[in-house]
Amino acid sequence: MSEHGKKMIAPIIITVLTVLYYIGIISVFMVVNDISMTAKFLFSIIPLAVVSVLIYVLISRIEEIRSGEEDDLSKY
Repeated sequence: MSEHGKKMIAPIIITVLTVLYYIGIISVFMVVNDISMTAKFLFSIIPLAVVSVLIYVLISRIEEIRSGEEDDLSKY
């Protein structure tokens, strides 16, 4: 495995686990019968937004690693 591949493993694993967690939260809200459809919809929007942001950040992190910019903080 290349040097870049090793640096991408942790962000990918953390993102996948977090996405699965939020999908679980959404699933629980959908299964509970005591909540109205409006509430289910509203309680699902926030986890979906978090999942979208996580995927966006993962993609930008992977691009950053591939371009070699991951060590920018060590310059300061």
